[in-house]
Amino acid sequence: MTRVLVTGGTGFIGHHLVAMLAAQGRQVRVLDLRPPGRALPDVQYFEGSVLDPDVVDDALDGVEQVYHLAGLPGMWTPRKDDFQTVNCGGTQVVIAAARKRGVARFLHCSTESILFHPSPSKGAVAENSALSADDMPGPYTRSKLLAEKLAAQAAASGFPVVIGCPTMPIGSHDHNLTPPAAMLQHFLGERLQLYLDFIVNFVDVRDAAAGLVLAMQHGQVGHRYILGGESIALKKVLQLMAAISGRRSLLIPVSGRASRMTTALMEFVADHVTGRPPSGTVEGVRIALRARALSIEKAQRELGYTPRPVEPALRETIAFLLGATRRPEGFGPGQINSGQSSAYSTVSPELPG
Repeated sequence: MTRVLVTGGTGFIGHHLVAMLAAQGRQVRVLDLRPPGRALPDVQYFEGSVLDPDVVDDALDGVEQVYHLAGLPGMWTPRKDDFQTVNCGGTQVVIAAARKRGVARFLHCSTESILFHPSPSKGAVAENSALSADDMPGPYTRSKLLAEKLAAQAAASGFPVVIGCPTMPIGSHDHNLTPPAAMLQHFLGERLQLYLDFIVNFVDVRDAAAGLVLAMQHGQVGHRYILGGESIALKKVLQLMAAISGRRSLLIPVSGRASRMTTALMEFVADHVTGRPPSGTVEGVRIALRARALSIEKAQRELGYTPRPVEPALRETIAFLLGATRRPEGFGPGQINSGQSSAYSTVSPELPG
């Protein structure tokens, strides 16, 4: 029976991944900073940080496969260096410990938000997109790109690493309200909706988890796989939400310039006055303005990845959100989890993007 470690396994994607692996007969171990909201039977939970080499080494004892999902999501922290510390430093610690332990297979969870070029491009974005740290729109994406490069370097040196890039996971039972769900919840509650139209790619969280398993099983070492669903304009998403929920709203598009100005002010207030996460960030706006349709053809061809249509998952998400009372919480520097959601997840709910 294969023993598997999932770092960040109590997050939204992580919980579904752990449940899927356990159902397949794997011996699953989870390493996360926080205990699970719903502990799964026959799953072993380790409470600790991927920044602690001793804890990571202990969690790897007897492990054959590692799914590395843990990271610092969102695009704002009081200390901007936290992104680099957690996303790069944590990846470095886990890879080093896994190599030392002789792990047979390693899946690094990245994000599609590092794939978009700063200049407009035609056609769907695929896995062969190659950008530098200087091309990234902000500290979050820079840290995610550099973390992915560490994984790619390990693969190039002979360590069996595969890279998976889930897009924006949605679905029911998102009890911590990951940023995509928080964005959708905001729009459900607003009659006047100011929005920056851009291309989003939602994926059913169950398909994202299944894609990670397929990448672990069938992915080529050193290769990257986009694990997404449908690429769709935010305006169409809002129209679908209105039709599904029965809540009609007035949609008012705003420009990228207005969004940048607004989020810059929000970040300034967060950084220098409140110390609390802003509703939106400049980095989120920049990513939204770069966003293009994403191709999942490689994952379909090489992995047998078959995501379901986005509308049923959107219906489940809306039904859950309409019944939920908990408001979204910001991610602080101490909250390292598996919410490797797209960078779109932190677009401003008031001025998306």
